[in-house]
Amino acid sequence: MLRKSIQKVFSKGDNHLSPFCILVLCMLLFAACESKTEKIGAVYNGPIEIVNDLVVKYSEQGNMKVYVKTPKSLTYQNETRVFPDSVNISFFDSLGTVVTTLRSDSGRYDRNADVYIVKGHVRVVKLQDHQILTTTELNWSPGTRKVFTDKPLKVRNTLTSETTNAVGMDAEQDFSRIKLRKGTGTFLTEF
Repeated sequence: MLRKSIQKVFSKGDNHLSPFCILVLCMLLFAACESKTEKIGAVYNGPIEIVNDLVVKYSEQGNMKVYVKTPKSLTYQNETRVFPDSVNISFFDSLGTVVTTLRSDSGRYDRNADVYIVKGHVRVVKLQDHQILTTTELNWSPGTRKVFTDKPLKVRNTLTSETTNAVGMDAEQDFSRIKLRKGTGTFLTEF
C-alpha cells in the first residue's frame, strides 16, 4: 500500500507535491547536512598584553637590587616583552642606596634567553665614581647578575675628564666592576 502511494507520487505527482518539489526538498536536506569547513584567516602577531606605566622590582633576600620603570610594555605570544619607550633602571647596593642609574630609548626582554636588552642612547651613571658610560646597546642577565655588550662604548669621568673608548664590556649588575674588552683612551696624569 505504501509502495503504491510512493509510486503514485513520483509517477503522476500529487495535487500538493510534484516530483520536482520532492527532488528540491531532498537537495536542500543534503545541502543542510554538508559539513562546514572552517575558514582560516591571518594569524595575529600583535601584542597579547599591553601594560602602561610598568614597574619591575628585583630583590635578593629582601633587599632591593634593581628597579625598572618604563611607560609601556608589550607582551607577545612567545613571552617576549618589548618596551618601545624609554627604560629607566636603578641599581642598589646592599644598604639600599642607588649606586648606578641607566636610561635608554627602548628595550625588550627575551624570555628564552632570560636577558633584558636596552637600545638607543644608553646612558649609565655611576654616582659614587662620577663616571658616565654611553653606548648603543646593553644586555642584562638577571640569572647571572651580569651586564654585557659587544658594541662600542665610551666611559667618561666627570671629575678628571678621563675618557676611555672600548668595544665590548662585562660588568656586575650594579657596575661595581667593569671589564672592558678592547679599550683605548685619553687619561689625565700628573708627573
